[in-house]
Amino acid sequence: MYYEVEEKFKEECGVFGIYINNPENMTDAARSAFYGLYALQHRGQESAGIAVSNGRNIQIHKGVGLVSDVFTPEQIDNMKGHIAIGHVRYSTTGESGLINAQPLVFHYLQGTVALAHNGNLTNNTVMRRRLATYGSIFQTTTDTEIIANLLARYSLDKMEDALAKCMIDLKGAFALVIMTEDTLVGVRDPMGIRPLCLGEINGNYVLASESAALDTIGAELIRDVNPGEIIVINKDGLKTQQVVNSPGRAHCIFEYIYFARPDSTIDGINVYRSRRQMGRQLARECRDLDVDLVISVPDSGTAAALGFAEEAGIPFEEGLMKNRYVGRTFIQPTQKMRELGVRLKLNAIAEIVQGKRIVMVDDSIVRGTTSKKIIQMLRMAGATEVHMAVASPPTRHPCYYGIDTSRREELIASTMEPDEIRDFIGADSLHYLTMEGMLQALQQGEPCFCKACFDGCYPVPYEE
Repeated sequence: MYYEVEEKFKEECGVFGIYINNPENMTDAARSAFYGLYALQHRGQESAGIAVSNGRNIQIHKGVGLVSDVFTPEQIDNMKGHIAIGHVRYSTTGESGLINAQPLVFHYLQGTVALAHNGNLTNNTVMRRRLATYGSIFQTTTDTEIIANLLARYSLDKMEDALAKCMIDLKGAFALVIMTEDTLVGVRDPMGIRPLCLGEINGNYVLASESAALDTIGAELIRDVNPGEIIVINKDGLKTQQVVNSPGRAHCIFEYIYFARPDSTIDGINVYRSRRQMGRQLARECRDLDVDLVISVPDSGTAAALGFAEEAGIPFEEGLMKNRYVGRTFIQPTQKMRELGVRLKLNAIAEIVQGKRIVMVDDSIVRGTTSKKIIQMLRMAGATEVHMAVASPPTRHPCYYGIDTSRREELIASTMEPDEIRDFIGADSLHYLTMEGMLQALQQGEPCFCKACFDGCYPVPYEE
């Protein structure tokens, strides 16, 4: 048995799609999808897949591992087509493994469809049971297959009409890219919980989970897909349809805190700037903190730490060095090996921290065990005081919308008060960003975001 060192929340998934008009090179779509998935690799490291269509047939290749492990240049060259969709996955609903890797390709009355999904259905169990009662057969344990079965049930309708009916049945969070032999489709859930954006390059349209993927292939961001909207792209151009009038918007706030790439802009908000502003606001709330140095837990805490240092007028230094050649680290479950696992990823720079009073900034605390080990490391390196500042409120509640926090007991803030957490991690003091400060940093009104992981107010009920 192995345990993972990483304490952060697990990413959801990333999706990508491109439609190329009159391509000169029939590998352009697959190659663009490959680079797009590379840009979205942070959203899922368990499996990757690409499906392409040449207008007549759909071809797919997928596998377990990183994008660079799954695809070779020869495989990309052999994927001929002018439409492509891609997916990187971390399993939130369904087991990890090749059978659940996406895109899913299935055949129904209207032809062949490839489907890639980011998010989680909150009525997964209810819908699976209902569809099975009507005779549906499931080959995977993912909730994505529920969407495929619903499309098959509504197969007498056009794709966009079938999807409109699906959106009435589906509850929860979903950003979809769907491909038939001749069409690319994008769908976003009615609350806009999971991100999806639309771009353009040389007259060709692109769909992606984050705008950073558009930047990677040289595409320009047009706009975000609206909650409850379907976008259809084919030889006739682009057509949009607002299928569901959104009852309100609930964009996942953790995209801005941790999940998304800093160079992405999601729903009009730049991720890097929002993190830096959270750090500045955190410093305003910690005005009485008397320290010599600001450091970050790299890389997720760096933008907030820079903002904190700017606002507080305290020098920022790289007190912790990250080994960027270590991916997800699995180690044997002994205390000594767990400690070694943390040191494989991070090491304190004694020349920077020795004799200093330090505030260490991170984006969040999940279980607290990694924070505890890092603080011990800094003290061993000679830091005289180690204070911890967190650029988000305490995470007390699980997420049901595509993030792997399904058990509340795994969250230290659900069972301990801040003072108890401070003692557990061994910090001289512990400071969380307030909810009001976080929303002020994002410069958006409260109804725009899903904050269920902080306040337990779920915009879409979870159906057992």
